[in-house]
Amino acid sequence: MPPRSAYTPIACTNCGIYQLCYSVGGDTDLSVLDTLVKNRKTIKRGDFLYRTGDQFRAIYAIRGGSVKTSLLANDGRVQVTGFHVAGKVLGLDAIVTSQYNCEATALETTGVCEIHFSRFEELSKKIPDLQYKMLKIMSQEILDNRELMMLLGKMSGEERLATYLLSMFNGLKKCGASSMQFSLSMSRSDIGNYLGLTVETVSRVFSRFQKMGVLGVDNKEISIVDVEALRAVADGSENA
Repeated sequence: MPPRSAYTPIACTNCGIYQLCYSVGGDTDLSVLDTLVKNRKTIKRGDFLYRTGDQFRAIYAIRGGSVKTSLLANDGRVQVTGFHVAGKVLGLDAIVTSQYNCEATALETTGVCEIHFSRFEELSKKIPDLQYKMLKIMSQEILDNRELMMLLGKMSGEERLATYLLSMFNGLKKCGASSMQFSLSMSRSDIGNYLGLTVETVSRVFSRFQKMGVLGVDNKEISIVDVEALRAVADGSENA
């Protein structure tokens, strides 16, 4: 089976905001659902979904493609804070500040659903269950951030990259993909920035995984040959 294409829209049931839409569409007229998900749009590679300091208006659910989030550190360097694929939700951290706190850039042709927060607040007054579902989405975001802190803490370079690749693989599985192959839309440099590794280390670890027979690597096309061995590396139990 070929790798998942650059822009393959997922089913709504695999989306990060499906619970919100289901709360609305399940018990009310679907026109109300259209009020919540006001806009579906496609952005090109390199275009910004939003930029640091932009006024907060909406949260976004990725339907297909991928997005990189990054921010400018105090020392002037750019720090990659995440790679987000289909099913993920962006913009939640802007609710408290009323402005976006990072840049969100499309890594490839990307489709998103735009949920205007003012409409969400209006509907929450009529459908209280929406607030509970939003809390669940935010809770998942907290768990994801905690996993990142663990990733960048005590793990070796091999463990970090193995964990990252497994997270990509598991994310695609949640979106309905069945293939062991996928395409990395992000550069080796951006992966290193995100994982706290040099680009040379990232390339060296990819080569090591390939020699071990764990991965098949063809530029950005990745195939997981031995998923259990990759999990062993991520867990720190691989001693080769």
